[in-house]
This record gives sequence, structure tokens and C-alpha cells, in this order.
Amino acid sequence: MSDQFEQDARVEKMWRDYMINGEPDRERRQRFILGLLPGNPRCKYCNAPFQGPGSIVAKFIFNKRPSSLNPKLCNICERFASEYQGGAEVELSLLFADVRGSTTLAESMRPMEFSKLINRFYNSTSKVLVKTNALIDKIIGDQVAGMYVPGFAGPQHARVAVEAAQKILLATGHDRVQGPWIPLGIGVHTGIAFVGSVHSEDGISDITVLGDVPNVAARLSSQAQPGEILISEPAYKASGFGDRTLETRVLELKGKEKSTTVYVLEPFA
Repeated sequence: MSDQFEQDARVEKMWRDYMINGEPDRERRQRFILGLLPGNPRCKYCNAPFQGPGSIVAKFIFNKRPSSLNPKLCNICERFASEYQGGAEVELSLLFADVRGSTTLAESMRPMEFSKLINRFYNSTSKVLVKTNALIDKIIGDQVAGMYVPGFAGPQHARVAVEAAQKILLATGHDRVQGPWIPLGIGVHTGIAFVGSVHSEDGISDITVLGDVPNVAARLSSQAQPGEILISEPAYKASGFGDRTLETRVLELKGKEKSTTVYVLEPFA
């Protein structure tokens, strides 16, 4: 057995144990405390705030600051991702929140106003993801993605993801008579995906999720109407929402040969 094979096996075991069993108590407490500190943006992995008053505590007490290579990770998490290239396949749940009609919104607003609106969307959704123990996989354009793994969100990660989707709709005003301050559609999907560290050609390491699961979750969010949560059949069965009668739809998702059955949750209908 080669040294490289043994190293790859050790890294895979480490990632699998970490994603399924979670962090040691000290790291779990630290991640919780960092999540309570005010400020955005944050490290997508440990919740350390990079701006705002909380960033001062993160810097001087926890020695956490933005990585010079990857602005989405702190210096410590980026070093971890760089040292432990690789990952493991684990079952998880993904939540994608997508701004509906963002092009129309942008056309109707001044660029600065639209920028402030999107920033408010990022901040509101990020707070929910942090509080529900998600790893913030992506914040890009008009979309935010949260990753719920057993080691962080618990064995009922599918239910946590669906409940987080409801909280995001509440935070963005979808329960208001006058309508939301920003219209969102959300997709939730559960399945087995690769979670780990990826390395780009320019030397930047990142922690992300890869495979069919994120593709399905993203496509569900893009087909959800404002105020809707589209839940895939695997997520629906795993979430325990089976005791509720929900509308079902059969969708044709881009890149999928077979039709996809989804369950439609409208929390404030």
C-alpha cells in the first residue's frame, strides 16, 4: 500500500468522522460563540465574522481573520482546507434560497439600492443558516446555499433544513399582508454528496459540496415560486413532514433524465 493511498484514506476517514460525528466539544462551543458575534460576512465553515464589532473579538480572542487567499474562509479554516485536501461521501441536506425576479428588481432600482437589498438578503439568510447550524456553502449573485450535515445539524438534518427554509421566508417578510421585502423561492434536497476540500489551479483551497445533490437543490430553488419551498422526495421522507398533506408536482429538471417529484410547502398560504 503506497504512502499516498494511506494518506488519502486517513483524510477521507477524518472528513467522514467530522461530517457525521461532528466537532470536539471545544470546537463546537467555539463555533457556537462565533455564530453569536455580530458581523457579516463570515467564515463559511466556523462562523467567524470578518466585519462589524464581532470581528474584533474573533481576531484578538480566537485569532480568526479573513484568509489572504480565500475571502470566504478565515485564516485557520483555509489552512485546514489546504493541509487536508480531499473529503468523503456523506448523506446531507442542502437548502438553496433564490431571489425570484432579480433581473426585474434590478431594472426597477438604482444600482446602490439594489446592492443594499441583496446585502440585506445575504445578512438575513446567513443569520438563519448560522443559527440552525448550517455550513454556508455559497453566497453568490442572488442565491444563498446552506449545507446541513449530521455532525453539525444532527441526524434530523433534513427536518432542520426544511424548518430553516420556513424561517428564511419569515425573515424576508413572506408572512406580511403587503408581501415580502424580497421575493424568494427555496429548494431543499437530501442525498449523498462529496464534502471536503477542493484545490484550484491558482492555489486557493475551499470547503464545499459536490455531486448531484447541490445541482438538484439549486434547480428546485430556481423553479420555486415566491414564498414556496420545493422539497424533494428524499428530503420529504427524511424530514418527518410526511404527516402533512402537501401539494405534489412532477418537474423536469435540467440535466435529469427522469422526472422529479417534489412537495410544495407554502408556510404562510
